[in-house]
Parts: sequence; structure tokens; C-alpha cells
Amino acid sequence: MSGSNTTDFTDPSTFILLGIPGLETAFAWISIPFCSTYAISMLGNFTILFLVKKELSLHEPMYYFLCMLAATDLVLSTSTLPKTLSIFWFNSVEISFSACLTQMFFIHCFLAIESGIFVAMAFDRYVAICHPLRHSTILTNPVVAKTGLAVVLRSTMLALPSIFLAKRWPYCTTNIIPHTHCEYIAVVKLACGDIRISSYYGLFVAFFVTGLDVFFISVSYVQILRAIFRLPTKDAQLKTFGTCGSHLFAILTFYIPILFSFLTQRFSQNVAQHFRILIANVYLLVPPTLNPIIYGVRTKQIRDRLLQLIRHKGT
Repeated sequence: MSGSNTTDFTDPSTFILLGIPGLETAFAWISIPFCSTYAISMLGNFTILFLVKKELSLHEPMYYFLCMLAATDLVLSTSTLPKTLSIFWFNSVEISFSACLTQMFFIHCFLAIESGIFVAMAFDRYVAICHPLRHSTILTNPVVAKTGLAVVLRSTMLALPSIFLAKRWPYCTTNIIPHTHCEYIAVVKLACGDIRISSYYGLFVAFFVTGLDVFFISVSYVQILRAIFRLPTKDAQLKTFGTCGSHLFAILTFYIPILFSFLTQRFSQNVAQHFRILIANVYLLVPPTLNPIIYGVRTKQIRDRLLQLIRHKGT
């Protein structure tokens, strides 16, 4: 471990990630579910990308958005898990200042990208159910590509200022981060200057991205539900709503842990630190792991194609 933990410095070359303070003796056990979920995430999301690429019948907007989601999940989980596991297994606690800022950027940028993709998928479901005859003319391949580009640009522009703000603060008391990764608030709290602008900007981005995206998703599903309830039979209603089930479940597994973690980090000092850190890892681990399972099980075309591939390999 290089450098002193409490020396004066204005430009730290490294930070020290403590992992989960208070649970050091359980790191080996904690690493088992962490490693397992990461392996499942890698396998599941690469499988989604492979199936959509190979199967021409899946070359539709819904599956293009699903590929964007899978790629985002791969980056999101890979940005934190390898370093977290190296802390648990090898006590590799050091991370360079530039690597820490890079990790923060990837976390915030790709969380915003995932949120934007869920909005795009909600719009796809809205068009497919409320305007089925116009679906192919509204969501053309160029429109899907431009939507993906817009989501990436929005997320990048919102994430970069927070990284520049974190880079400019003087860090003059300690370089110890009580976390498994470079979580934005945990890093900024180490600065010895007035960090209110960073705190306010972080709040703005969180409420702007989450609030705006949840609003658009809600509007889409209000229109979808209205269209479903106008269908003549109960069977038709259930069948149509079933096409949205996987998307709704994926949305809940993404937003609920983020909201809970955000509220406990910002406003609840009575929550145990190790619990807050575990929850902060949940929203980076669970959605990338569950998304391919949710869509693989609930989406008939993907499920059938995967079963065909398994049978072909077995013969």
C-alpha cells in the first residue's frame, strides 16, 4: 500500500478502497454471490447478443433495444465487479485517481444509458400495442439507431460534469474510500473544499434522469393500459399485457434498488454503512444478471431460438 492514509495532498495518485468495512472476515463468502451473479450476467447478456445477431427473425426494434440493454449491462457490471472481487480475494485495495474517476464515469453514464433504453423500449411497446399497423414505419432501423445515439449522448453530457467537478476538488485529509468501488458521493465526501455544487449537481442528475424517464415510461404505459382495456375479450387483454410483463419487471428491478440506495446514501444516516454499501452493489449487479433471464424466459422468440440452439448442440 503506497502513501499514507492521512497525509496532506492536493492531487492524490491513489485511493484506497476498503470494500465493505465491518465485514472483512466474510469477504470470501460475500465474493461467492458476487462472482456468481457476474458470471451469470456475462453468460446471459452475451447469449442475448449472440442470438439476436444470428437469428434474422429477431432483427426488429424490440430486439435491437434489448441488445443495447445487454451491451450496457455488460459494461456496467464489468466497470465494478473485477475490482470488487480483487479486493475480496487479493486485498488489492489501491486504485489510481484517474482509474477511480473513469470508474465513476462509466457507472453514472451507463446507469443513465440503461434508464434511457428502458424509455425507448416502453415507447416501442406503446407503438406496437397502440399503433400496430404503423410500427414498422415509425420505428425504422435509422430511427432505432438515432434513438440509441441520443441516449448515449444525453448520458455522456450529464455524466461528464460530475467527473470534472470531482477532479477539481482538493483531497487533503484522507484517500480512504469506505466502499467497494468509486461511488460518487463516497469520493466527493473526501474533498476538503465546499462540495455543495457537486452534491447539488448529483441530485439534479439523479432526479432529472430518473424523474424524466419514469415519467415517460408511465405515460407510455398509461396509454398501453387504456388500449388493453378497450380490447373485447379478457383473453386478448391478458395476452397483450403479457407482452409487456418482462419489460415492467425489468424496470422494477432497475429503479427500485437505485431509488432505495440513493435515499439511504443521501438522507438516512441511521442505516448501517455495510448495508448501504451492499445495496449500492445490488443495483449494479442484479439488473445485469436478471435482465437476460427475464427476457430469455418471457420472450418466446428468444426462448425458442435458445432451445433450438441447445438441441442442435446436443445432437
